[in-house]
Amino acid sequence: MSKKDIVLDAILTQGTLPLFFYPDADVSLEITRTLYKAGVRVFEYTNRGAAALANFKVLKQAQQTEMPDLHLGIGTIKSLNEATAFIEAGADFIVSPIVNPEVGEFTAKQELLWIPGCMTPTEIYTAQQHGAALIKIFPANILGPEFVSSIRDLFAGQLFIPTGGVDLNINSISGWFRAGVCAVGMGSKLISKNVLENKLYDQLYSDTITLLDMVKAAR
Repeated sequence: MSKKDIVLDAILTQGTLPLFFYPDADVSLEITRTLYKAGVRVFEYTNRGAAALANFKVLKQAQQTEMPDLHLGIGTIKSLNEATAFIEAGADFIVSPIVNPEVGEFTAKQELLWIPGCMTPTEIYTAQQHGAALIKIFPANILGPEFVSSIRDLFAGQLFIPTGGVDLNINSISGWFRAGVCAVGMGSKLISKNVLENKLYDQLYSDTITLLDMVKAAR
């Protein structure tokens, strides 16, 4: 199996994709360790600040020594230069907020999973034309589960994951799965500003276990 297929399978199995960025490398590492301890085996660090690449390298080093079965991806990748830098740093998959065919083609050449963000049927079609096995519905808080319900028959067999509109409760998570997604992205509703700034690792640990249990129940 290619790395692309292995990572896609890991996301489908886990049913959720946690994601975050924080400027402090030590806090970023402890958040990663906490997610891993709670049972997360695939997650997305986001390219949302000047320290992202340096921090990612710290996470990658820890992954290789402490968490060998963790798949570590990078999100908020909009350009070929960004994709190149993070793939060279060891990114296991690439997530984008947009459909940049150049990024899709480059990621495919590396045999890695590319998850582009789409908001319209035209964007979904374009993403498919450039090999997107999994498509991010973004921003999901604007589109809602009804969007997925409405378009999924147009794109039979396409895998979708919403990001930005999933709450940490069973009603929200179940609603998205009923609409037809294969997994749910979880950012600030799981790894909140409060958790990051106050280093609430115990809270994150218990919330992550709750999330994984809710995903199992929702499916």
